[in-house]
Amino acid sequence: MQDYKIKIENVVASTQIGENIDLNKISREIKDSEYKPKQFPGLVLRTKEPKAAALVFRSGKVVCTGSKSVEDARRAVKQIVKMLKEIGISVIDEPEVKVQNIVASADLGVDLNLNAIAIGLGLENIEYEPEQFPGLVYRLDNPRVVVLIFGSGKMVVTGGKSPEDARKAVERISEELRTLGLM
Repeated sequence: MQDYKIKIENVVASTQIGENIDLNKISREIKDSEYKPKQFPGLVLRTKEPKAAALVFRSGKVVCTGSKSVEDARRAVKQIVKMLKEIGISVIDEPEVKVQNIVASADLGVDLNLNAIAIGLGLENIEYEPEQFPGLVYRLDNPRVVVLIFGSGKMVVTGGKSPEDARKAVERISEELRTLGLM
């Protein structure tokens, strides 16, 4: 197994912290929060360490984005819960955090012929229109992810629920490309 420098770029996770959350109170009492209900129904809270942003909705749903690991997403949610408790907002102590999407990057370390790959991998799971977008879009069923493959050998894997999904996708694609003699 080769090291393709797989790096998690973003983790999106969600949770439920309660219900009937007073976003106006949060907006007044937490100075770095952003709340413009006429533009968007959620309030934005940011954490510095780990660096993440959370959208908090009146319903109690929280969507956390921007963290670089699943653990950091969980830590960010814990910080959000702590911040809200400190200003008297009633929230669940330890809400269940569910990963919705992981975006990872990888580098195969070789230049690729995307035209040959599009033909070799079969057109049913591939979208490649170089006039529209410089990357080839490859939809995998196992793991269930979408991979953008670029001529530079760099890839972006999105849609995974775990870091393992990204690793499996990169390994599967590199194996397929080697089998086809395209790498």
